[in-house]
Amino acid sequence: MAVVSGWLVRVMDRVVYGIGKHWLAFFNTVLALYMALPLAAPVFMQIGWHQPAQAIYYAYRPLCHQLPERSFFLFGERNAYSLDTLQHNGLRPHIPRYQRRYFIGNAHLGYKVAFCQRDLAIYSSALLAGLLYALTKRHWPKLPFRFYLLAILPMAIDGTGQLFGLWESSWLSRVVTGTLFGVASVWLLYPYIGESMALLVAETEAKWRRERESHHPATT
Repeated sequence: MAVVSGWLVRVMDRVVYGIGKHWLAFFNTVLALYMALPLAAPVFMQIGWHQPAQAIYYAYRPLCHQLPERSFFLFGERNAYSLDTLQHNGLRPHIPRYQRRYFIGNAHLGYKVAFCQRDLAIYSSALLAGLLYALTKRHWPKLPFRFYLLAILPMAIDGTGQLFGLWESSWLSRVVTGTLFGVASVWLLYPYIGESMALLVAETEAKWRRERESHHPATT
């Protein structure tokens, strides 16, 4: 039993060490995959792979409202449409708001990305910021929290006003505010995560060094 327990501890140490050393690559890979699937959905629809596309739309519905008037479209006349335009080109008028999310497009309009314009801006900007963070060797100064609040304030105002029907935000405002949020979130969090991971790596290496020394004590 002790042998099994010791083996599990060594395996967990290796896993933790790997995460600590490569956390940034892991984060960027997860973000890239998370973005790729919603973008793949309209591509699959266009080439006739309807079942995989529908599976992606279904999987992402709990994660995003997917309202077509707030989503980008691919392979159509335009990349973004107003609600009126959609209702004149395939979307049934006067249906409840929550049912509009099930409309994915058609051959004329194209097919929507499986998450909204703001989410696309948030995750794509976070991925680009994460890649830039890696390319600059992680030499970013820590972002003061008050600046972070200023960066996310436009999205809070734009989203809140839209939520309460004060205005209908444009695709440009969603992209700009989402981009500010994505970049600011990376800038705020990644330097702290990097410090924590570096400490974790150092502690694990120190533990392994002590273990080696205990098994091979220096001779005098």
